[in-house]
Amino acid sequence: MTVYTCQIDLKKDAQAMLFAAALENWMAHLQAAGVVGAWTLLRRKLNLASDVYRDFLLQIEVSDMAQLDMAFRWVGQQGDEAETLYARMHDMIDKADFALYRPFPDPERAERLAII
Repeated sequence: MTVYTCQIDLKKDAQAMLFAAALENWMAHLQAAGVVGAWTLLRRKLNLASDVYRDFLLQIEVSDMAQLDMAFRWVGQQGDEAETLYARMHDMIDKADFALYRPFPDPERAERLAII
């Protein structure tokens, strides 16, 4: 499993609940196509975080890098429905930072460690 994370700040005029609904519609569209797995949207609590953290944290699971690559290619090939869903969600975002994580130690690394 690989986890694609996005730290997100919304535009000043964006409403958090509308963003959450638009994101849910977009992610359901991606899940229905089988290009992403489970996802979670988290929001900073009590504004308790340093300045390097954004207000929202989105975590999207993919089985491996091949599925993530397929997701990016699939999104680029979609038509009007996908563009509308994406725009509704993305137009509320002011800033976003991305990262890719994997379980550690991963099975391959654990296997090598077991051999040594």
